[in-house]
Amino acid sequence: MLLDGETILFPIIGDPIAQVRSPKFLTEILHGRGVNAIVPPVHVQRDAVPDAIAAFRTMHNVGGIVVTIPHKIASLDFCDVVSERAAFVGSVNVIHKDAEGRLIGDNVDGIGYLDGIKALGFDVADKRALLIGAGGAGSAVAYEILDRGAAHLTIADLDDARLNRIVGALDAQFPGRVTAGDNDPTGMDLVANVTPCGMREGDPFPADPAKMTANTFVADAITRPEVSPMVEAARALGCHTMTGAGMFNAEAERLVDFLLGRGLPADPAKDRAA
Repeated sequence: MLLDGETILFPIIGDPIAQVRSPKFLTEILHGRGVNAIVPPVHVQRDAVPDAIAAFRTMHNVGGIVVTIPHKIASLDFCDVVSERAAFVGSVNVIHKDAEGRLIGDNVDGIGYLDGIKALGFDVADKRALLIGAGGAGSAVAYEILDRGAAHLTIADLDDARLNRIVGALDAQFPGRVTAGDNDPTGMDLVANVTPCGMREGDPFPADPAKMTANTFVADAITRPEVSPMVEAARALGCHTMTGAGMFNAEAERLVDFLLGRGLPADPAKDRAA
């Protein structure tokens, strides 16, 4: 690994940060493309996000930022430009800093999540889906599930205000195909967890595997443990599953593209620099 005074930094921020796989794998992708850059993990608590992003703006060798749980919603407000997709879901998970110093944000979580599921043989079109989590990643995944033709999506979240906001926005875009509900997976073709639930020992299941069948496809966004308790229980039922690694692997190349300034929004929905 090349590491010298010309190395570009693309920090990843989160709270916690110990569970992320991004530093190693995104750095390997960058080096594979011949780019002298690294993705260092940076543990930033919720109330320190504004100061952290302001500091990154001033650092000439920071070329962008990867954003993980729980900072995706908050980070959107510090971007100068965001894609239409990011503006719709209200969050960003990747930020490119351009030559003018502007921060340009997008959210490719939904693309990565659904690409990962598709690579494992599950097509969400015309299916019934349950999504647990309406946060930054959850909103992006919800949009992508509906955009790819799901018959109906139920979203569960402990934050009623957040849940109602995203369901209202999605219903305007995809009328009659999305509702707020609970985490009961009965009758669902896809059960998708996009919350940190399952990362800590003793966490409850995001959705009860006892109410699933072998025909349920179960996906989880967390990467530590590598196989979440819900995925492990679903596999015991004979379910096909995707771990957080499947999501990450599917979107890693897209993240690197964006960090390097490729695929930036051509007609941004929001440009605070104007």
